Amino acid sequence: MSHVKGLSAEESLRKLQQGNEKYLSASANPGDVSPAIRKDTCENGQFPYAVVITCSDSRVIPESIFCAGIGELFVIRDAGNVVGDFELGSVEYAVDHLGSNLVVVLGHTNCGAVGAAIGGGGEGFIKAITDEIMAVIGEEKDGYKASCLNVENSIGKIRSSLHMSDEVKVVGAIYHIEDGHVEFME
Repeated sequence: MSHVKGLSAEESLRKLQQGNEKYLSASANPGDVSPAIRKDTCENGQFPYAVVITCSDSRVIPESIFCAGIGELFVIRDAGNVVGDFELGSVEYAVDHLGSNLVVVLGHTNCGAVGAAIGGGGEGFIKAITDEIMAVIGEEKDGYKASCLNVENSIGKIRSSLHMSDEVKVVGAIYHIEDGHVEFME
């Protein structure tokens, strides 16, 4: 089975990095989505080795980006990968109840929410997201740098809000949609 219970944060990070290396030349996701893994995770539960908080952007698919299958990643998505109470509750659940020791906030290049924030914000319900990002990026006009600041803000919220053991690691990363590589911000 492709899911592994009890990986350390460092082992989980290496697994993500290796998965991304495979992805760079892949034409399909080699992650296990077989009937056997579906049955196993149904009967025995899920033990994702990493939590990934990322954007809802349709070009950002964590399971593919990291060549992961069913039960390997606990993915939380919202526009702009911002972190609020719902996201914090989801992270807390994955760490405390599912045993995930790695939390990755995965931003990306050419993010529409970050671009809207750079451009002065949004309207309707998206305004709550762009206002959050605008408060973090200040006057930054470079999309890449603004995405990094946004990721760092979400990391800070997770670290300051959740009481996690020293075994749990929280890292940031930027997915480059133009070529598929993930740049970890350690």
